[in-house]
Amino acid sequence: MIPTLVAAFLISFLATVPTIFLAKKLNLVTDVKKRYHPARTHLGIIPRGGGIPIYLSIFLTTLIFIPLNKIVIGILLGSFLLLVLGLFDDHGDISPYVRFFANLLVSAIVIGFGLGIPYVSNPFGGVIHLDTWKIPIDFLGKHSIWILADFLAIIWLTWTTNMVNWSKGVDGQLPGFVAITAIFLGLLSQRFTTHDISIQSVTLLSFIVAGSYLGFLPFNFYPQKIMPGYGAGALAGFLLGILSILSFGKIGTAVLILAIPMIDAVYTIIRRLRQKKSIFKADWGHFHHRLLEIGWGKRRIAIFYWLISLILGISSLFLKGIEKLIAFATIALVLLFFILIINRMKKTVKIESEE
Repeated sequence: MIPTLVAAFLISFLATVPTIFLAKKLNLVTDVKKRYHPARTHLGIIPRGGGIPIYLSIFLTTLIFIPLNKIVIGILLGSFLLLVLGLFDDHGDISPYVRFFANLLVSAIVIGFGLGIPYVSNPFGGVIHLDTWKIPIDFLGKHSIWILADFLAIIWLTWTTNMVNWSKGVDGQLPGFVAITAIFLGLLSQRFTTHDISIQSVTLLSFIVAGSYLGFLPFNFYPQKIMPGYGAGALAGFLLGILSILSFGKIGTAVLILAIPMIDAVYTIIRRLRQKKSIFKADWGHFHHRLLEIGWGKRRIAIFYWLISLILGISSLFLKGIEKLIAFATIALVLLFFILIINRMKKTVKIESEE
């Protein structure tokens, strides 16, 4: 596992430097004077395209360490399509609606290669089967389409793709918590799997994802020299979603470890609906924006996300079923209370300034 992580780290690290120069040459940059974005937290001209070194690392390291089968091929293909989508967005800001439907399509493609959610663990005990409703087909061999399992898998992957991508607004925030989450998903994959892929392959893939994002981190930490862009952000959520369903019971684990970005995403959707805004269009109001508003620095915010992910990852090794649900609910209440306090502080400051 460690050699795999180190190899992924080195490839990503070494590939990021030429990517910075390539991004500048191809105009894959964010210039605050030319490209307005309501959620932007940085100044100046910053290269984008972080998905290039990360995908290159994942692709090469996977070819070296993991035996290829249809699921692995599907993951690499889906990841490549997200990278291409991300590069187009990095160059010219694709419509969020186009990105969303592209996410659905990419998720459906990887599900078509055999990835699905046949059953999930029940927090109150036992399992919930999702593979009872299936349609057998005979095309290039005998297969079965699991209606409910495949549909939920597509929704889950689309959700994680977007939810994780939203939590990349501060330098170093995304690669740190993604790497930590991937490592713990890899450790927990040692139990058993439910797909046509070995436990060892799932574990290695988890550490490959972790190493690839860790290799990118030194260039993205404050002050960032390159941004993840949509490619690296969407790819992170997509791969974590895949890792969470490759082994039995890891969806609940992913929900727990990703509690902060997941709760933030739910809060953001509710907030936009209440304000009668599109849930797909970016705005200022994510949790990391709130922390900036109360004076937190970018380094502190990034490290805060890492520490929470680490603490929840360690907890996931020991918590079972209903305990994970209780832990998630507790974090949600604390985060909600914190956001309400921040909002109250903002209103107080605004009233005093008007007086």
